[in-house]
Amino acid sequence: MAVETVVPAKANPSKLGPAANEKDAEKLRFIEEMTTNADAVQEKVLAEILTRNAETEYLRRYGLGGVTDRVTFKAKVPVVTYEDLQPEIQRIANGDRSAILSAHPISEFLTSSGTSAGERKLMPTIKEELDRRQLLYSLLMPVMNLYVPGLDKGKGLYFLFVKSETKTPGGLTARPVLTSYYKSEHFKSRPYDPYNVYTSPTAAILCADAFQSMYAQMLCGLLQRHDVLRVGAVFASGLLRAIRFLQLHWQELSQDIAAGALTVKITDPSVRAAVSELLKPDPELARLIAIECSKGDWAGIITRIWPNTKYLDVIVTGAMAQYIPTLEYYSGGLPMACTMYASSECYFGLNLKPMCDPSEVSYTIMPNMAYFEFLPHGDCGDGQSHHRPGRDKAQLVDLADVEVGKEYELVITTYAGLNRYRVGDILRVTGFYNAAPQFRFVRRKNVLLSIESDKTDEAELQKAVESASALLRPYAASVVEYTSHADTKAIPGHYVIYWELLAKDKSASAAEAVSALARDGVMERCCLAMEEALNSVYRQSRVADGSIGPLEIRVVRGGTFEELMDYAISRGASINQYKVPRCVSFPPILELLDSRVVSAHFSPALPSWSPHRSGN
Repeated sequence: MAVETVVPAKANPSKLGPAANEKDAEKLRFIEEMTTNADAVQEKVLAEILTRNAETEYLRRYGLGGVTDRVTFKAKVPVVTYEDLQPEIQRIANGDRSAILSAHPISEFLTSSGTSAGERKLMPTIKEELDRRQLLYSLLMPVMNLYVPGLDKGKGLYFLFVKSETKTPGGLTARPVLTSYYKSEHFKSRPYDPYNVYTSPTAAILCADAFQSMYAQMLCGLLQRHDVLRVGAVFASGLLRAIRFLQLHWQELSQDIAAGALTVKITDPSVRAAVSELLKPDPELARLIAIECSKGDWAGIITRIWPNTKYLDVIVTGAMAQYIPTLEYYSGGLPMACTMYASSECYFGLNLKPMCDPSEVSYTIMPNMAYFEFLPHGDCGDGQSHHRPGRDKAQLVDLADVEVGKEYELVITTYAGLNRYRVGDILRVTGFYNAAPQFRFVRRKNVLLSIESDKTDEAELQKAVESASALLRPYAASVVEYTSHADTKAIPGHYVIYWELLAKDKSASAAEAVSALARDGVMERCCLAMEEALNSVYRQSRVADGSIGPLEIRVVRGGTFEELMDYAISRGASINQYKVPRCVSFPPILELLDSRVVSAHFSPALPSWSPHRSGN
């Protein structure tokens, strides 16, 4: 359950602003209490976790039975990665019900979108974590209501999906964290809240068939187009997938609306029943959709179809930032709200200024969610996990002691039994709200590309793509999606970047845009621009060592990355948690990408590099 408040409930009226109603005021006071007393809350959280899990096999192994103070905990319990915990997790998955990591029974596994040795990670969880996650969800709208008035006068069009779950050998359910939440009574039996009404029927969200779920949610969103005040999905890529779905299926959707009859492709009885309550013949709406979608001009389509939309509710931080221009194109420049920061391991915090520019997003960690420590980034910069007892103890910093401007790797201790677990997220401290630090998500720490001594991470690759894609603007084209591969088949090896392009000029097809770009040598210049934007080790390898060959961009035909997602989903990925991999090495995926290449281009020259300069 949620940690008890440390000060009286009526204390600390919110500095955030006047609440929309008394229910919101209570939630804002809670935020004030938690952030004002961040360190005391953290101390209490750790004591609670260590007390309840005192008799677990894991804590007893390190001689911590019954000890609850921070100093002893840090001295005795090692910092670990998923690979370190895999033997314990596998025992639980195989059916061992003893108190291995948690004194409370493990209720299910949450499948992380990250992987370990190519396999999806299994995160143990306990039933009460749903209460803790629900508590964080309950804080989102009271904050949003401070910035966008009148959200109780309409609905949210959210594209939300579940993934069919699996069972471990020991009989525990394994499923993505959002599937767990949507299938819980917290979601299914949620009380009516005028600030949280969705256009999508719960039956459509809970339908495991991705096509039927998307079709029903899009149809219901169209039927209630004037009620929609916000449009969203979990990740930016999910919202773009919905727009792509509309592009492909608007004729069928408008036919259903005109006739007031649902296509036979929707076979799920509960979905058909839910949609039939809304679906009545509406030839005028069908005509409007046909007019807007048949133009071939998709600029501003979100506000053209849903004219009352105030903002997009979607994550565009980290790797999702590259979708911002495309979302701006489809939405006509609507604000984008990144409301919360969460993972399968733990829900962390929320954005107290959700309407800020995406580049300014910072998340305030809520200290009641788990016990948080921070490993200064760079102390373990070799990519190895230094987590043996006695190592790194002095390096880890408590939540209240982080320093503005510095970067840290997040380390968590949870009620469900993760102790000093390295999440792998790199965060930069941007400031404090009361005594609680605020963080900008920088990147996952894993290196993406490496031919030899070079190491290119996700942020560097994204920066390089952004730098190069600026050359496309005069041609009304943009990079709609990308991934990469370190091609070491030839010597020297080289970086291969796969681009899917979007032609913004409605009179030109993507193929015509690519042809114009190739004719003018723009794509070769893009290759060189990417190399110029990469780090100095890469450029030294290219210029001085000759150990890396010219960077290559392979342009793939439209829809390729949707095929890539469909392939991943067919292999068990969650449609909710799916993110386009920024680097690929799996042969079937490379074969799929290479079979869709329409043109290939190489860097025409060496990038700049000087032996007298260090840095990027």
